[in-house]
Amino acid sequence: MFFTDIKYKKIEKKYLNYLKSQEALSEPFRDKIGQLKKFYLPISTRIYSSFLKTKKTKVIGLTGGQGSGKSTISNILKIIFQVGFGLKTTIFSIDDFYKTLSERKKMSINVNPLFLTRGVPGTHDTRLLFNCIQKLKNSKFKKFYIPKFDKSIDNRLPKNKWQRIEKKPEIVIFEGWCVGANPQKKKDLLKSINILEKHKDKKRIWRNKVNNELKKNYKKIFNLIDTLIFLKVPSFKHVYKWRLLQEKKLRLSSSGKKIMTDNQIKNFIMYYERITKHMFFTLDKKAKFVIKIDNKHRFKSMKIN
Repeated sequence: MFFTDIKYKKIEKKYLNYLKSQEALSEPFRDKIGQLKKFYLPISTRIYSSFLKTKKTKVIGLTGGQGSGKSTISNILKIIFQVGFGLKTTIFSIDDFYKTLSERKKMSINVNPLFLTRGVPGTHDTRLLFNCIQKLKNSKFKKFYIPKFDKSIDNRLPKNKWQRIEKKPEIVIFEGWCVGANPQKKKDLLKSINILEKHKDKKRIWRNKVNNELKKNYKKIFNLIDTLIFLKVPSFKHVYKWRLLQEKKLRLSSSGKKIMTDNQIKNFIMYYERITKHMFFTLDKKAKFVIKIDNKHRFKSMKIN
């Protein structure tokens, strides 16, 4: 390890306190110290070793299905990077770069009605996202703002509520459900995979547009990632189950705001199904770290490519 026993104790204390704060909104975490030593510390240590070679900002892509724990894992890694290695760390989500509601309304009229619903490639402001990551990596850093998106109102927040980045980070954790995703082959787009595609994308306009976005604009963004971590969930049915838990958390923390019903969530995740299932097979070799997650949200095993 790169840190002393004293630093390890500080990491452990902050890590356990963070998990305790999260347990108020979810089921209890299991094997906390074992998960820290077997997974979190080895991952962060390898990334730190890579950082030392260049001393340049490292962008860590963290990807996995909805509800796989990306936000929690991002914050745990941030604790280790900052407390253990003294590295300034910034976290942001691809979700905060969704196009505004008015922009998606225009897409739904001009391209396909399905683009009104946020989520898939094509519904993010890719120019803003690309510029943001470039600014974070730029050696001539100047303070700027990262957008914030409020899912309860389905719209981007005004600029006075954006995240302010005043100092150049050494580690950037960029998390999102489709981060690092590859496009599919044309022949794989021919057959509908669920009732949403079968009834609302009969001419395949929506899925072809999504796939083309992955080929072009998103590829440019994902090429800026230095290390990709893939959280491999047991199956797509767990994505639905865990998305329900996410919404439960949102209900507890967003009093009075519009939250989706269980049926709405069931329909909502159909938008994500095609790419999520494709990622199960393609990111196994592409990602630097592939972490298998069991049905209780615990890390089961890790492969390093």
